[in-house]
Amino acid sequence: MDRRSLLKGMAGAGALAASGGLSAPALAQGAAARTLRFVPQANLANFDPIWGTQYVVRNAAALVWDTLYGVDDTLTPRRQMVESETVSDDGLTWTFRLREGLRFHDGEPVRAQDVVASLARWSARDPMGLMLRALQNELAPVDDRSFRWVLKKPFPKMLLALAKNNAPCSFIMPERIARTDPFKQITEYVGSGPMRFARDEWVPGARAVFTKFADYAPRQEPASWLAGGKRMLVDRIEWIVMPDPASASAALQNGEIDWWENPISDLVPLLKKNRNLSVDIADPLGNIGSFRMNTLYPPFDNPKVRRAVLMAMSQEDYMRAIVGDDDALWKPLPGYFTPGTPLYNEEGGEVFTPGGNLAAAKRLLAESGYKGEPVTCIVAQDQPITKAQGDVTADLLKRLGMTVDFVATDWGTTGSRRASKAAPKDGGWNMFHTWHAGADCLNPAPYTAIRANGEKAWFGWPDSPPVEEAIGAWFEATTPDQEKAAMRRLNKAALDYVVYAPTGFFLGYQAWRKAVSGIVKGPLPFFWGVSKSA
Repeated sequence: MDRRSLLKGMAGAGALAASGGLSAPALAQGAAARTLRFVPQANLANFDPIWGTQYVVRNAAALVWDTLYGVDDTLTPRRQMVESETVSDDGLTWTFRLREGLRFHDGEPVRAQDVVASLARWSARDPMGLMLRALQNELAPVDDRSFRWVLKKPFPKMLLALAKNNAPCSFIMPERIARTDPFKQITEYVGSGPMRFARDEWVPGARAVFTKFADYAPRQEPASWLAGGKRMLVDRIEWIVMPDPASASAALQNGEIDWWENPISDLVPLLKKNRNLSVDIADPLGNIGSFRMNTLYPPFDNPKVRRAVLMAMSQEDYMRAIVGDDDALWKPLPGYFTPGTPLYNEEGGEVFTPGGNLAAAKRLLAESGYKGEPVTCIVAQDQPITKAQGDVTADLLKRLGMTVDFVATDWGTTGSRRASKAAPKDGGWNMFHTWHAGADCLNPAPYTAIRANGEKAWFGWPDSPPVEEAIGAWFEATTPDQEKAAMRRLNKAALDYVVYAPTGFFLGYQAWRKAVSGIVKGPLPFFWGVSKSA
């Protein structure tokens, strides 16, 4: 029996048996309607949205912490915690005033001092934050509800930096927490968002629980992505970790869970046949698969080796491993930006060929002087997207003639280990797989993974002046034509250097019981406005 037949058979079986049992108390009918049971994309192994950039952490953090601004479904920054902002005529001084009545989960008011400490911590890790730090003259409170950011040079994309939805978002924390070293994890999880984190019920690898914050003051505008009134219509959200897709499928069909963030494509036809379920594309902007290489150590410190990987890759192999046989769910991607959006281009993409060019890649690898060094591949097995890509990569590297050190692990461990700059033999790594939401890849502003500023870059620490010059040109562009020209240079420079290897563009599904309403499409699960009938 093949994998897909096995999965489909298991998916129709009892989820409790398949998963070892979901431990939860019996709930009265009314209480059940106020509790939403959700299967996230991965285990919430850590919970510091500034220290790391995993989407699962960002998604949970959006419930607990709020932001000064939030992007709506047109990707426009809107005021969130902020009541008003002013900017001086020379563009150098921004003054912000907070909404009245904002409170943290511990009952303390949100003060400008909290905001300043939170922005200082965030800006030490985020690419746009680092740009602001480089321009900063002063970031300081004016009074309890107002603060000032004084710059050396205008930064027109200030509101986008504070509103963007890609990790790390500029979440606001109490000052005592925000003063934690940004390169160490926080241990207290207090925000001012619509839900509290029930730390005493957190069991990493099994469950995370969020309860409604009664003192949350939503905005009056309708909710739209991270903007507007985040009105919670349920009292309790339980994240149930179910890494086995067959178990999650069975649990959804049996009514043991309400919403599954990312069902694998193999099981979607079965779910669509169930009249009690709704299945739809999760985000029309899709995702970009990523093969991330560590440029600090051999063999991927050599650009010829990285380039050989690009030449050898068959994006179709990667995409079919993720989405199956549905051609409508994927397309090849000779570059780094979201297809169908204004700045998409394929400059320099001729390195990719259908099916890959293994012979040419082998010649380039031989030219590089590769000496058989092991490639430590960190592959999370509990995340279907990373497992599928990792299996393809292990085979690809072996056919290319490389020595593969395949480390099967979980997504939480991957998140911790990829932050290490230690040598692979000392607990570091050579490569890992992830993916980037299409909403994060429209342009360089929110796109953490495209940066190539060395020690300040994302994991893998690529260092390419031509890439950074092109990014700078985009930020300074004043016309659409200038932006497009900069983006063409950026796509080519990033492929020449191989900031990372894109494995293709793909769409994913989400599935939920029809008793649940209010679910919207977007780059993360938005829980506000979601309700559940008994």
